[in-house]
Amino acid sequence: MGKTWERSLVLVKPDGVKRALIGAILSKFENVGLTVTGIKLIWPDSSRAEKHCESHRDKPFFEGLVGLLTSGPVVALVLEGAHAVSVIRKIVGATEPKEAIPGTIRGDYCHMSYERSRERLGVIPNLIHASENSTSATAEIAVWFTEDEIVEGYARFDEGVM
Repeated sequence: MGKTWERSLVLVKPDGVKRALIGAILSKFENVGLTVTGIKLIWPDSSRAEKHCESHRDKPFFEGLVGLLTSGPVVALVLEGAHAVSVIRKIVGATEPKEAIPGTIRGDYCHMSYERSRERLGVIPNLIHASENSTSATAEIAVWFTEDEIVEGYARFDEGVM
């Protein structure tokens, strides 16, 4: 991939799919020039969701995360671009939607707070997941995609740009 060219995983969670926000969310990434190299609609089973949420296994909200992720279909995306991980996380916005600034996905499309979530659901429905860093992106992509499901050699946004 190179030092600056990265791949990252994005999941449009069941709450985003249910609200028909797939196109709006995808356009945010495409508008900045990130390349979609993998995409699929999948209803995750517990095994896949648990593997994806493995880093939170010992936290009290683990079961709630798995429950939310398995509650409906998910759109799984592999996105590529220069500094993709940090660019995607900036576009996604703060994990707590109430704190996400306008213009971000969470700032524009949801408002839930941690406090309200604890009162009502136990986990926060925040529409989207984005890999935290390059290491987690590699591991998470492997949970959702096989190598033959990711397009290689696709024309990149910055090719030929000086």
